[in-house]
Amino acid sequence: MSTPLRGRRLDPDARREEIVAGALRLFTEHPYAAVSTTDLAGEAGVARGLINHYFGTKRALYLEVVRRLTTIPEVAVSELPPGTVDVRAGAAVDWFLDAVERHRGLWLSVGTGAAGDIDVDAILAEADEIAADRVLAALAPDAPDDPYRARVRSFFGLVRSASREWLVRGTLDRAGTRALLVDGLLAVLRPGVPPGRSDSQV
Repeated sequence: MSTPLRGRRLDPDARREEIVAGALRLFTEHPYAAVSTTDLAGEAGVARGLINHYFGTKRALYLEVVRRLTTIPEVAVSELPPGTVDVRAGAAVDWFLDAVERHRGLWLSVGTGAAGDIDVDAILAEADEIAADRVLAALAPDAPDDPYRARVRSFFGLVRSASREWLVRGTLDRAGTRALLVDGLLAVLRPGVPPGRSDSQV
């Protein structure tokens, strides 16, 4: 991990993204209380005042980091490989496991269930809805919203539980976690998407 060089001229959006990327690294490695705005500025290679300029407070920056970690980006769906639903589901689960593994500490603190923080819990609820939209769009575009949205949201409970078994208890390895999640995802979609059919046939 390298600290960005100071003094580079970046447009505001790029500078903001650089600050978020640095904050993600720090909050992944350290608990919230152990990270100062000085640490955040140093990691991003910016003056401390820019943290306040772009985000207002350390907490606001932290919440943005939580949102980025827990919300499936559109690009993760658009870059899924073509092929059967089984193949695409496997690629989606691989993307998720890679993200969790890279940001293990932060995921365990906020991503595996209700965090007991009203703002974080609201972000997680919104992230679940976005994830349901994107999973259905990618893997079952013709499935009716009801009951498939509820089925996919229920699957996210398995995702969080399996993450704890893998990362905390060690009762599952990554391969076992992947197999469980792929099977579970296909199961919740199966009434509308028989395995083995290509996405073009859905």
